[in-house]
Amino acid sequence: MNPRHLLAVAAIAVVCGGLAGLVVASIDDNGDGGGSGGTVAQLPAARNTSGAATPSSIYRADSPGVVTVTDAANAPARANPFVPQTQQKVQQLGSGFVIDTQGHVITNDHVIAGGSDIRVSFGNGRRYTTKVVGADPSSDVAVLQVNAPRSMLHPVAFAPSTGLQPGDPVYAIGNPFGLDRTMTAGIVSAVGRDIQAPDGRTIPNAIQTDTAINHGSSGGPLLDTSGRVVGVTSQIQGGTVDANVGVGFAVPGDTARSVAQELIAHGTASHAWLGVQVKTTSNGVAVAKVSSGSPAAKAGLVAGRDVIVSLDGRTVRTSTDLAGAVAERRPGDRITLHVVRGGASRDVTVTLGNLPAAA
Repeated sequence: MNPRHLLAVAAIAVVCGGLAGLVVASIDDNGDGGGSGGTVAQLPAARNTSGAATPSSIYRADSPGVVTVTDAANAPARANPFVPQTQQKVQQLGSGFVIDTQGHVITNDHVIAGGSDIRVSFGNGRRYTTKVVGADPSSDVAVLQVNAPRSMLHPVAFAPSTGLQPGDPVYAIGNPFGLDRTMTAGIVSAVGRDIQAPDGRTIPNAIQTDTAINHGSSGGPLLDTSGRVVGVTSQIQGGTVDANVGVGFAVPGDTARSVAQELIAHGTASHAWLGVQVKTTSNGVAVAKVSSGSPAAKAGLVAGRDVIVSLDGRTVRTSTDLAGAVAERRPGDRITLHVVRGGASRDVTVTLGNLPAAA
């Protein structure tokens, strides 16, 4: 299987040939403080909308809320057309979108990971300072708060992602290869995919799409025909070239919205934890290790002896099946595992814990 690639990109300033190269500079500006202070608003509730909009009307309504994300610590304040590209500093590049009038911006965790001076820019060409409200590598979601004028903040609303079906039209707006606020169109290719988060955990129910997304698109919105966010573009399936081959993946909008609310409220997000290491076998998912003090240990699961075959009646055939099923739960949820040990089967009730930082 071809590897999947996260979509953050290291981009350098584009310099046209000769002395007539046109350069659009980004100017740092903290604005009038629209993103600082005040009470953090609740994210807009996910809701259904009726009536499809045209692609052009979706772009006009939503593109002002899509931002470019850069790391100013490694970015030139102004591109220099007289300096060779190879000598210009590299800047981290991704996408994001505004979700409320307090200046909160959703992007991917992998876009800002390792950055020390994260800034965002809107269509006016200015870069604004941000603070990182929280980042969650287990869902690849991060929230920034931008210190920009309130007039620049155009929130993009969410819609439920659970109702998506293969064949539904979708649109992506992002900054592929630094081409800001680029819109592409396609369909939902599949739903219910499992993709890998930056920390190795499983992100369940990801959306597969043939909408063209490339490096720099990470963190941008995937939109339905009403212009509402149903996903956050995150990964592409790698082919012979490290670019779009018609297979992209988005973190489901329901997941992104829920995690963003936790990050805004607490700075961290919680995830259900079973506390086992497993391997796929022909008979089910064999328990290879049980973490001391974990929910699995408290429930009596034994490494090297127990094989998990279902969770709450849902057949578990692979380690990915189990990881995805657990990821859909919340800490404190009670689940029932059907377990086989030495030819005898039984049901085991487990109360899921909260994933420890060291897990």
